[in-house]
This record gives sequence, C-alpha cells and structure tokens, in this order.
Amino acid sequence: MHRIGCHISSAGGYLAMGERAVALGANTFAFFTRNPRGGSAKALDPEEALAFQAFCRAHDIDRIVAHAPYTLNACSAKENVREFARMVFEDDLKRMELTPGHCYNFHPGSHIGQGVETGIDQIAALLNDMLWPEMTTTVLLETMAGKGSEIGGRFEELRAIRDKVHLKEHLGVCLDTCHILDGGYDIENHLDDVLDEFDRIVGLSCLKAVHLNNSVGGLGCHKDRHAKIEEGALSREAITRVLCHPALRDLPFILETPNDEAGYAAEIRLLRGWCGEA
Repeated sequence: MHRIGCHISSAGGYLAMGERAVALGANTFAFFTRNPRGGSAKALDPEEALAFQAFCRAHDIDRIVAHAPYTLNACSAKENVREFARMVFEDDLKRMELTPGHCYNFHPGSHIGQGVETGIDQIAALLNDMLWPEMTTTVLLETMAGKGSEIGGRFEELRAIRDKVHLKEHLGVCLDTCHILDGGYDIENHLDDVLDEFDRIVGLSCLKAVHLNNSVGGLGCHKDRHAKIEEGALSREAITRVLCHPALRDLPFILETPNDEAGYAAEIRLLRGWCGEA
C-alpha cells in the first residue's frame, strides 16, 4: 500500500498527530517542528515519544516527514537570520532523535543578492556543522519553484550542495510536484525524462519523500502556489503516473494542498482510488 498522508497540526503532541493522521486514512504524515513562521518549540516528553513510536508500529507508519519553519534561511544575507537557522536546525535535529528513523525537510533558502554560489556554500556549511555520523534522521533538501533568489529550483543546485556535504548518507531530497512543475520541469508530459535528468544530476537514490501538490500557475511560472489535487495544472493522469512510478511509489507522499482535515481525508481516498487501492 502506498504511503499517503498530509500535513497535520502539531497541536496536542506527537501521539495526537498520529491519531489524527490515522483518522484521515493516512499512513504517513508531515508536521511543522514549530510555528511555520518561527519561534520556540514545545518541549517533547521522552515518554510521549516512546508511546508515539509504539503507535506508529501498531498502525504501520514507518516514515514521517517533519518540516522546518519557513523562516529558516541558511543562506540569508543577514547574519542574525543565518544564526536563527543554525539554532533551529540544531534544536530540531536533537528533538528528531527522540523519534528515530524519520525525515527532516527544509527549504534550502534564498541568497538575497549574494549569488547562488555563496548561497550554496552557506547551506552546505550549515549541514556540515549540523550532521553527525550516528544520527538516525535523514535531512531533506526540498526542490523549489525558483522564485526570486531561491536556491533549489534547479537540480544542479541541489547537486552542488550535496557535493559539498561530508556526511552525504544523512542527506536526501524531497521532490515537490508543484515546485518542480513551476520551476520548468514538465512532469505533466515528460515525467520519465524529468526523473532521468534528476538521476543523472543528483541520483534517484537520494529521493526520500514526495510533496504531492497540484499547481495554480503551471509549467515554468516560478510562483509556488499550491492547488488542490483535482484543481491545478497537473492532470489526474499525470498525478497517477507520479504515484505509481517505480522510482517513486515506495516513498511517502505528503499532501500540502490548501485543505482542511476533511479535504485531506477526501484527497487521500481519491488518490488511493487512482492507484487501485480503494
């Protein structure tokens, strides 16, 4: 069975998140480690973490995808913003180890006029400071739409970051279907070609999760505006090809569509029907 889930509010803690996910028909989920706009994170009780791990085993949830706050910018031109990124990254990765074996996803950042090469150097430097050999969490660079000075809108930029990271075994990629379509990769008509290009530049073995989103703007718009699964530029056929592609189908698929929980439950049922699991 495909791993399909959605973003879940972190209110109530890990166990409450798991219970809400299962109630929606999900067998994976994502959550923000703290307020998406930044701020401190609620302390995690080790006993709750153990109860959550037992809950996941009981409900066949073997991989979840935590998300760093949007305000984390490892390559900002402002030193205080880069220092905030360092503080959040270090704190989040320590917390992730209380629920071992999952993924921590982050937006690579925006270089804000410093240039792509400087931005890549700063992102890689942070990762080299934060990753350690014994960690169980896999850190994921997210593919981006390429708006403004964003880094990660081209596969070559993700490769350049990865090339500079020492502990590559702890670093992967999360592919966002809205972002790469908006960034100019035609997954509507040429999914195999796009994945071949990714494999040649980065390596398909680096793909660890998929953000399954439709796009308001469509191919090459560089807008990063998510649409509901049936309402954007990607057709049902294209989304089904993504779900069922041999290189992707075993990954966790996380919905980040503009929905409430009832909407997410409906989309999870819909996707399971499209891939023959209804």
